[in-house]
This record gives sequence, C-alpha cells and structure tokens, in this order.
Amino acid sequence: MLISCKTKIKTENLQTTSTINNPIIEGYFADPCIIKEGDTFFIYATIDPWGGDELAVFSTKDFLKFERHHLNWPTKKACTSPGSNGSMVWAPSVKKAANGKYYMYVSVGSEIWAGVSDAPLGPWKNAKEDLSPLISSKDYPAVHNIDADCFIDEDGQAYLYWGSGFNWINGVCMATKLNPDMISFDKEPKAVTPKEYFEAPYMIKRFGKYYLMYSSGKAIDATYKVGYAVGNSPLGPFETTANSPILETTADSITYGPGHHSVFNEKGQDYILYHRIFPQKEKYVLRQICIDSLNFDANHNILKIKPTGISSF
Repeated sequence: MLISCKTKIKTENLQTTSTINNPIIEGYFADPCIIKEGDTFFIYATIDPWGGDELAVFSTKDFLKFERHHLNWPTKKACTSPGSNGSMVWAPSVKKAANGKYYMYVSVGSEIWAGVSDAPLGPWKNAKEDLSPLISSKDYPAVHNIDADCFIDEDGQAYLYWGSGFNWINGVCMATKLNPDMISFDKEPKAVTPKEYFEAPYMIKRFGKYYLMYSSGKAIDATYKVGYAVGNSPLGPFETTANSPILETTADSITYGPGHHSVFNEKGQDYILYHRIFPQKEKYVLRQICIDSLNFDANHNILKIKPTGISSF
C-alpha cells in the first residue's frame, strides 16, 4: 500500500474494551466519511474550525485506537481557483469505484474538486487533467456547491449528490449519474431536493429502496439534525418519511446539533458516523466525531437514534 504521509500521530480514545464511546476521536473534526480496505477502516474528515489546509485522515482496526495520516492532496494550495475564495478544504467523500481506483470529492469554497488514487492514503492527484474543479461556483450559481457524496449502486454504477443553501436557507440537492471515468456526467445534473433538506446528502440502498439521507437546520446550533427521504430510483423522486428526522439534539444536550454523516455496514450491522457540535462562545463551532448503530423497523423505516455509542466490534 502506498502511504503518502511523513508524520503519523497516534491518538487513543479513553474507552473500555466492550464499548466505543462518543466522541470516538480526540480533537475537533467534522463531516466524516469512511471506507474499509482489508481489515482497516479509513476515516476522512474536516479539520475544525471550518476546514484546514488539508483533511484529517485516521486509520483504525477497532475504533479504539486511531492513527492519523497526512495526505499529499487535497490541499488549499492545490485546490484554489478564481471561484474558490478563502474557504479551506472540507467535507470529503471517498469511494472505491468499479475500476478499482479510489475517488475523492471534496469541497473548497463553493466548488467541488475530484481526486483519484490507487490506495486510501494515496498518493492522490486531481482526477482532471487540467487540474480544475469538477464543479465550479459558476456552474450552478443558485446552489452552494459543497458536500458532495458519491454513491455506487450494486451494479457498480456511480452517482454524485451535492448541494447546500446560502444564509442557512433554501438548500438544494443536485444529483447526476457519473460516467465510468467518475468525473463526467451521463446527463445534465438535476435538483432532487427532498422536504426540509439543507445540505450533506448521503445515499444508501436497503430493501431495494434508495434512502437519501441529509442534514437540515443550521450547522451552527441545536437545530442541525439528520433526516431522510425514500425513492425507487437513485435519482428520485424522494419522499421524506413521517419518522424523519432520525438523529437530533438530545434533551441533555450532550448530543448537540448532530449531522453531516456517513453510513457503513460491518458484519451485517449498519452504523452511522457523524459529528456533533461542541458548544462554545466563539463565532465558530467545534465538532466531534461520533458513532451509533443504525437500525430499521419491520416496515423498513429507519429507527430514531438514541446516541449511546456502540458495542465494540
């Protein structure tokens, strides 16, 4: 495996051997996505507050001990264009495509950049030969072009979802079918925005249905939460369910403003990886990465989550 990191920092959460408690990683990170290669999980996340010159990347085998890595790409320097403004690197989505390569879709300003690698830790490079953003701020000016999520269906077909709103309102979710190169669109992207959507789309397929999960509310306060809508096609239409949202601020405020999540399955059990806000008095928020079980009822509705952490794998 090629590893593009010169410095490795070992971090260990204070856990018991039978439980994985929240937050799972010390420090302030957000917008986690996760992949598994062999027996190792790789978690990619935003560095708080509001992104950094690079992403935070952790590897773990058991969610008890984590090793931090540094990637050669994306960086703010490598992902800067006339439309990317002063915003930093944030909100990654990493998936292994049908061609065996890894693809990353990451936000910088109101733009989405795409990277490609042969291994989870790189070396990575811009997937476009001209080194430009995949989606520029001018492509869809009514959309805050951030928070991309790549979904790969059971047949290997890939789809891309993205979009947020401006000024904490009017979120738009864009969607498109990707060509085999993973950086061009089969057709012109379209809006598939479900009710109460603000940002952070994440697609899963269960029971033959497509569950478009997302965050709504304000990302800076207790209104931030996770909901979902269901459709018969990866491109919708999607109908928000009666029991949405399924993850929100708890009465004791220990879980405060949870959102921008990803989902993975391990040994037949679904898990949701997300961030929660660590409240403080500054003008920005700090966030912590958490994990909980994701379960369904007999009618295939996602059950509401009671944040408790999980039993160890």
